[in-house]
Amino acid sequence: MSDLTPATVQEVYQRIRAELGKVIVGQDEIVRLLLVSLFSRGHCLLIGVPGLAKTLLVKSLAESLDLSFKRIQFTPDLMPSDIIGSELLQEKDRRLEFEYQAGPIFTNLLLADEINRTPPKTQSALLEAMQERAVTVGHDTRKLPEPFTVIATQNPIEQEGTYPLPEAQLDRFMFSLHLDYPSRAEESEVVRRTTLQEPVTLSPVANREQILAVQHFVRAAPVSDHVIDYAVALASATRPAGAQAPQVTKDFVEWGAGPRASQYLILGAKALALLKGRLTPETEDVREVAGPVLQHRVITNYRATGAGKKARDVVAALVKSVPEKAY
Repeated sequence: MSDLTPATVQEVYQRIRAELGKVIVGQDEIVRLLLVSLFSRGHCLLIGVPGLAKTLLVKSLAESLDLSFKRIQFTPDLMPSDIIGSELLQEKDRRLEFEYQAGPIFTNLLLADEINRTPPKTQSALLEAMQERAVTVGHDTRKLPEPFTVIATQNPIEQEGTYPLPEAQLDRFMFSLHLDYPSRAEESEVVRRTTLQEPVTLSPVANREQILAVQHFVRAAPVSDHVIDYAVALASATRPAGAQAPQVTKDFVEWGAGPRASQYLILGAKALALLKGRLTPETEDVREVAGPVLQHRVITNYRATGAGKKARDVVAALVKSVPEKAY
């Protein structure tokens, strides 16, 4: 697909979305942002109460793509070697040698189910993989297959037996997406499909080469300086120590987003613009991805807790308050 255009990217997107629609009811914005993350070579954290089809969404995405897929159920006794693999002592030609047994992380699409149920030591096994797209075992560093995307799920209401994700781990995720309850009509359709029909089998509608081509196209897409300046200004506005920090940040934020947030704002805006049929992004695209990019990178303080303000509320206020005209 060397002759990619915004129209052909739209076509790939629409094929995947239509195939997912055979199983997933509603959640249109979640599906769109999940694909924006995939096309941007980003990782995604899905947050929602049980029963909102988080796992089904990821499995259905894997079925609609001709990519390798593995699922890891994160539990308190999961070890790092259960994720990245380990070296085992094997006998070869009457000699004992260490032989590497690859873990499930060697895949294109990895579902980290209930990621907050495993201790930080095991969570950290994903850090190198998510950033460097490689894992180090012993003295050897091994590259992961391309494309490589981690989609993790997290239940926000069960606290017993869970471990908060460290900030360094959260920062590796491009998006954090909160799934809400379906509407009454959507829930009725879910009940009809799951109780009156046989399960639908999805077919691959995009292959590895197509996904890689779209990812390369997103990276190569041009972006105006004023859009970059706006994204940087938006990320900077989350930092309370900054000279130009808005009042809402000074009042409610303990720590703000780092430079990786600015990068993801631009990458997400570029992918989103392509899905809309445009080659270059505008500031409106940056604003659309600001919530998913920033809300898990903004750490609120005790004043925010007392005022009932969450990180997503602060980010929404910043999107409205940071002026575009100065850029």
